[in-house]
Amino acid sequence: MKVLKLGLPKGSLEANTVDLFKKAGWRITYDSRSYFPDIDDDEISCTLVRAQEMSRYVEEGNLDLGLTGRDWIVENESDVVVVQDLVYSKVSARQARWVLVVRQDSPIKSLEDMEGKRISTELVNFTKSYFRERNINVHVEFSWGATEAKVVDGLVDAIVEVTETGSTIRANKLKIIHELMKTNTQLIANKEAWADPWKKRKIEQIKTLLMGSLLAMGKVGLKMNVAQENLGRVTLLLPSLKAPSVSGLYPAGESSQGWFAVETIVDGNIVRDLIPLLQEAGAEGIIEYPLNKVI
Repeated sequence: MKVLKLGLPKGSLEANTVDLFKKAGWRITYDSRSYFPDIDDDEISCTLVRAQEMSRYVEEGNLDLGLTGRDWIVENESDVVVVQDLVYSKVSARQARWVLVVRQDSPIKSLEDMEGKRISTELVNFTKSYFRERNINVHVEFSWGATEAKVVDGLVDAIVEVTETGSTIRANKLKIIHELMKTNTQLIANKEAWADPWKKRKIEQIKTLLMGSLLAMGKVGLKMNVAQENLGRVTLLLPSLKAPSVSGLYPAGESSQGWFAVETIVDGNIVRDLIPLLQEAGAEGIIEYPLNKVI
């Protein structure tokens, strides 16, 4: 039996990735000390790998498929197939940003002010390249962690750090002076695996179901019954991916004559305001239900 070797990101994206696969239809289980999770699909084997190293292992063929950030693909200069952008993160669906950060009282106001200065970051290769392309001489050193503390204590002049909301940066009395890169999770494949018809079909299956699960995040389905005379008012209230589905009630007996079933998908955060409006417009028997996938 052929098996697809899948790399799952260990660390901040780990729990969200396992949850995403669950919504997509795969159940992944593992002991906290294990690096080889079980998955309820005999055609897939899983390995937990740090996101920083994932693209290298995929490029070398140790893994056929993996999930990692665009930032680490760029940092490692990895030659892989980007199968799909998966815009999700540990707290939101926003893209993360790699930014240049200094103390609030720093005289540094722009990239040009960094001439001759010292930067600490995990993203060493990209940062060096970024400043070199702009003819700005800086000293870039690798940070093993607690990166914000280095600039707070004055150990370095600036840091290049990843952020989504900027809240941790502000909490440490730091400020962002420049954005270097936007990044998000990407599904990547080894080139030889992508050229293999069986593996490519399996990868496409995974991509389709993961994207369906991402599209369903934050959305719910709504069903309701609507009399013909109220149908126009109700459908005007309903946002949807395309247009609401409308069908006559069956069997078309006396009690259901002139009534329609209306179904749509909406953002979950508008439902509490939308349902009272639908009732006022004449909708009855309104049902709200969760979604796992939108394909």
